[in-house]
Amino acid sequence: MKTTSDLNESALPKTLSVSAQYDGISNTDISIQAFGDLLAHHPELPACHFGELSVSRAELSVGASNSANYLSSLGFTSGDVLAVWLPDSPAWLQLLFAAASLGVIVVPISTRYKVAEANHVIDQSRAKGLVIAKEFLDYDYVTAAASLKSSNSTLEHIICVDINAGLMSDGAVAHSSAVTASIQLPLITFSTSGTTGHPKLALHTQLGIAKHALNVSRALEVRAGDVMLCALPLYGVLGFGQALAAIAVGAACVLMPVFKGEDAAQAIERHGVTHSFGSDGLFERILDTTQYSLVSWRRAGFTEFAGLGQAICKKAEQDLNLLLTGLYGMSECLAIAATRFPQDDPGVRALGGGSPVSPEIRLRVIDGDTGLEVTEGDQGELQMTGYNIMTGYLHNEAASAGAFTADGWFKTGDLVRRTADGFIYLARLNDGMRLGGYLVDPSEIERFLTQHEGVIGAQVVAVKKQGTGDVAVAFVISADTELSEAKLLAYCKAGIANYKVPKRIIFVNEFPEKPGPNGVKILKTKLREMAAAELSV
Repeated sequence: MKTTSDLNESALPKTLSVSAQYDGISNTDISIQAFGDLLAHHPELPACHFGELSVSRAELSVGASNSANYLSSLGFTSGDVLAVWLPDSPAWLQLLFAAASLGVIVVPISTRYKVAEANHVIDQSRAKGLVIAKEFLDYDYVTAAASLKSSNSTLEHIICVDINAGLMSDGAVAHSSAVTASIQLPLITFSTSGTTGHPKLALHTQLGIAKHALNVSRALEVRAGDVMLCALPLYGVLGFGQALAAIAVGAACVLMPVFKGEDAAQAIERHGVTHSFGSDGLFERILDTTQYSLVSWRRAGFTEFAGLGQAICKKAEQDLNLLLTGLYGMSECLAIAATRFPQDDPGVRALGGGSPVSPEIRLRVIDGDTGLEVTEGDQGELQMTGYNIMTGYLHNEAASAGAFTADGWFKTGDLVRRTADGFIYLARLNDGMRLGGYLVDPSEIERFLTQHEGVIGAQVVAVKKQGTGDVAVAFVISADTELSEAKLLAYCKAGIANYKVPKRIIFVNEFPEKPGPNGVKILKTKLREMAAAELSV
């Protein structure tokens, strides 16, 4: 696994502190030698709210210690992998801090995944244990977990959790973990879709996560006693990042295992939410509610997936005097690696990108033809280095090596325009699609479609629609005259996450092609034109 120079073990500090000033806590107070020290201050304050339940920071810390003992009694040690297939809940956070104390790596699995998708994560991560919900919505996690255990030789333990009970109660465990793991060890992965179409697992250290949480809280003015609406799932890098930024300084997380705009607005009024970060579509649904007071909300940032950035910024400012700001991040470099600020020019404030949240995060923009850095105003690929960059993709050395330049900078694959103080995000350099806020490689859907016995070939493209964002359209070649669009859509809905299911499936006799120096190339541009025409009918 490739390791950036910023994470050279010999260069890592034993104690972490961040220059910041918060209500009742100074920068010298936020010094940690172990990941669990993030919970050490303000023990009386709530760590999270979950429905009618509230869990204090002290209770979460004790619960994490108990769960660490439990995991240790099952044989989990430093370097082992614990897959967490849970909706947002106090138990999710409890397991994170428990794993950190043992040096166990947490691999979150999307609750929107079905068995085949979860199996890929289990197989790739070589998970030793899997944590599932006893029940959540209408999915049978118990049966799914049994299937996963029978398919993966490394998977030894299935841990079933009642998320509605609050913190996990693992019973009396005599064994007590005597050693707290080094903050330099790996902590968590975030799934990302790469050029192969298979989700890869971007691995981050305890130190990188802790440092970023403190830096994000400083940059976004999160203080002890504040309240963070966590409307995005913890298994995603943005949902996780905002939750850890809150916990790091003593703010409370309002966890929402299922997002609904009205429920989120009600939570803002009930808990006096001060901060939240999400997508433009998510904020639109919250701002469209009228029966709840949102006046406590003072800071918010968003990633634009649905083309609604300017509209929600205008509405938030008019209705709440709330100045929304654009954000930037990804699984490999953590969410909110860069941000806009409320004082920025209104024409820029809603744009993706901005300035790094810490001077320790460095960026450059490289011209794809010359390999040289561009000057202000020019476009190129964004590259980054810093504590926030992953150490590599878990158990995937080839992909890890390809993600970095020869001099150790991470290649984001994003096209941006360089500015005096940062950058403006423009688009992905490849054909990646942003579906429902999730980055999806089209070849992942194409491969699934071609597994159907009636499908000879498949190509998937995205069409951007105002108010929705990217919409997936699949083109299929089939020799089965009985196969219909409805049947293939039902096949997709049964086998892949809902957000990956194409909006339309169009049958064609052949794909538009062009011969090239490396063989025949399918013309994705032509397919996008065809898809746009179909969607406009």
